[in-house]
Amino acid sequence: MVELRKRKAPAEPLKPAATKSTAKRTKKTTKPDASTTTPAPQKETATTTTTTTTKAVTAVPSQKPLKIGDIVDFDKIGAEISTHDGTSTSLKTLVEESKSGVVLFTYPRASTPGCTNQACLFRDRYDNLTSTGLTIYGLSGDSPKANANFKSKQNLRYSLLCDQTAGLIAALGLKKVPKGTIRGVCVISKEGKVLLLEPGGPAATVDAVQKLVESN
Repeated sequence: MVELRKRKAPAEPLKPAATKSTAKRTKKTTKPDASTTTPAPQKETATTTTTTTTKAVTAVPSQKPLKIGDIVDFDKIGAEISTHDGTSTSLKTLVEESKSGVVLFTYPRASTPGCTNQACLFRDRYDNLTSTGLTIYGLSGDSPKANANFKSKQNLRYSLLCDQTAGLIAALGLKKVPKGTIRGVCVISKEGKVLLLEPGGPAATVDAVQKLVESN
């Protein structure tokens, strides 16, 4: 009896190995799946909006401080001042209302020792200082209330002027930078001529006016 032997199944043919050049081409042409790709963050662009606010500015002509011998241009000064009782006035009005001119003595602050001394000296020598028709005024940056109290307490015989914007004080060249008032004195004739203008202590300001009066 002859035995039949089973034949082995033929082996499958080997797949050719991928070459390097093929692998490179495959790598280059393979695109990533858009659904799994995280997009690169975009750079934020900061937008700055600049708002420019334009304010209407009224040009004020520059006024050089007065000096002895000047003729005052009253319209250019235009400072807002008032008397101790709150009545609005101007340097032009004060000169026009005077008999022969005005005396303006400046002081830093009402009711302080030096200012009290100065005001009382003008009070005590009032008759001599006004003998030629000059009108005396004290001038400071104080409020009407502060000057009204000062006048009442010291029994002053003349009005006190309140120049809270320091416009007139600056025109006289007696404004302290950045803020404040320099003690001094100014005399302006009826014709608007500056006869005296200088800083000084309490007694010196009174003596300067007295000397001017005696010379006329």
